[in-house]
Amino acid sequence: MANLLEVRDLRVSFGAHEAVRGLSFDIAQGETLALVGESGCGKSATALSLMRLVPEPGRVSGSLRFDGRELLELSPREVREIRGQHISMIFQEPMTSLNPVLSIGAQIVETLRQHEGLSKAAAFKRAVELLELVQIPEPQRRVHDYPHELSGGQRQRVMIAMAVACRPRLLIADEPTTALDVTIQARILELLDGLRRELSMSLLLITHDLGVVAQHADRVAVMLAGEKIEEAPVARLFTQPQHPYTRGLLGASLNLADDLHYRGWKLPEIRHGLGADGRPSFTVLPRSARTEPAVAATVPAAQSAAHGDAPLLELRDLRVEYPQRRGHAALPAVERVSLSIARGETVGLVGESGCGKSTLSKAILRLVPAAAGEIRLRGTDLVPLGERELRPLRRHVQMVFQDPYASLNPRRTVAEILDTVLVVNRIGNAQQRRARIAAMLDRVGLPNSALGRYPHEFSGGQRQRIGIARALVLEPALLICDEPVSALDVSIQAQILNLLVDLKRDLGLAYLFISHDLSVVRYIADRVHVMQAGRIVESGDHHEIWRAPRHPYTRTLLDAIPGRTFDDARAA
Repeated sequence: MANLLEVRDLRVSFGAHEAVRGLSFDIAQGETLALVGESGCGKSATALSLMRLVPEPGRVSGSLRFDGRELLELSPREVREIRGQHISMIFQEPMTSLNPVLSIGAQIVETLRQHEGLSKAAAFKRAVELLELVQIPEPQRRVHDYPHELSGGQRQRVMIAMAVACRPRLLIADEPTTALDVTIQARILELLDGLRRELSMSLLLITHDLGVVAQHADRVAVMLAGEKIEEAPVARLFTQPQHPYTRGLLGASLNLADDLHYRGWKLPEIRHGLGADGRPSFTVLPRSARTEPAVAATVPAAQSAAHGDAPLLELRDLRVEYPQRRGHAALPAVERVSLSIARGETVGLVGESGCGKSTLSKAILRLVPAAAGEIRLRGTDLVPLGERELRPLRRHVQMVFQDPYASLNPRRTVAEILDTVLVVNRIGNAQQRRARIAAMLDRVGLPNSALGRYPHEFSGGQRQRIGIARALVLEPALLICDEPVSALDVSIQAQILNLLVDLKRDLGLAYLFISHDLSVVRYIADRVHVMQAGRIVESGDHHEIWRAPRHPYTRTLLDAIPGRTFDDARAA
């Protein structure tokens, strides 16, 4: 099979920093090559190089031959002819890639008219056909919608429609399903695979999700610190990884079939640093059996209630509604939800976007009002309380958010962020607050020198540790974790999950762990609730709900997990 793309000795540098060093690989016509590695390894810089979109002052050298033509020697006009028409790209975040003031149809039409020379009417008709191709419902109507009127999965489908509008020969997909629900992720990946076959495209799939790689790639290239360290067919990489880093990545990737639980196992971690020669180095800490209790004695809420002990948190027939325009009935977001969480227990809450998970967490925090039902914290119903009565209780329930960068004030140092939390809650004098903040930073694994730095000076994993420290500095009894690891690399994810387990053991915390990643929930939760359309449709402990799901929706979620096991790759 002839190579469509040949990359030789690619180097991408920004001043003295080399983001990509001596990278070489090929992609054959109709083939899917996965480029995997952690954030900062050079994956996206490679993709931007192929599109000739590396921003100044970045410099690109080496050879990029596409269908026999050297891309680095083309003029800007020739590059524009190639870009979009022969090589196209799907970016990671569709909301920031789409123009918010233009309808999705107008944006697709613009692409078609620029590259295909179609009339406005013909381009509009083709735009509707493309939306139908990517399975947007009611394309004739939705073609007039703006990006903010679509869900995350629908926006990603629009990006795919724009990318394939001119039937490119090479499609670059840069983390196309990161942070999407598992069922939407499955549909997006199936769509890409179907389009690849239908249009005879080659696909460069950039991802850190090894489950996606196992199910959808033909070959895999693994990158570390700007260099390719291993390349192999999928089956061989998953069964016979050669490089220690590749083995570390595979070990750190949670797999629903592995039946790992935090009580028995500590996840493997990859720790990065600098070697004696000043170059990036890494250490793999292998998976290990826990030799000490993972938590203080934990009694599930149901057993606790049976023994006469009140649960830490109890919801009874909770209902939350969102008001609509005059003349329209209120929109129910949470419908008669009842659940309980005991001291020291982790309860997982899973379901797709829009099912009511985040609304439920906001209701517990009293950030949105409850239309009916009870929210009992240590026996006290929070629903009828006013703000003055709620203030002393708020510190007992805190939250860790999905995006640590968006949830931290970029204009404040870490010391200021943590101190503000204590000042607002009237805790301690300045000296006592400094001591408490220093102790909490140490507990979450950050050096004291972090106090004077700003959020942008930290990696994603470090920022999440700051978010955890901010939540825990008030010494809460319950931590609500809303997708706390969904946007993190697999090894950073493992570090944060191990940290949460250790903090739970040391501080006697209870968690409400919200996630669409069932493998993560299986590892971290004692009990699990499955939520659909505002209701709890199934509940069970961390064993039974995965082994014998009763509700069809739960089975749908499990079936949609990409590379649910790596058996397909191993058997190939």
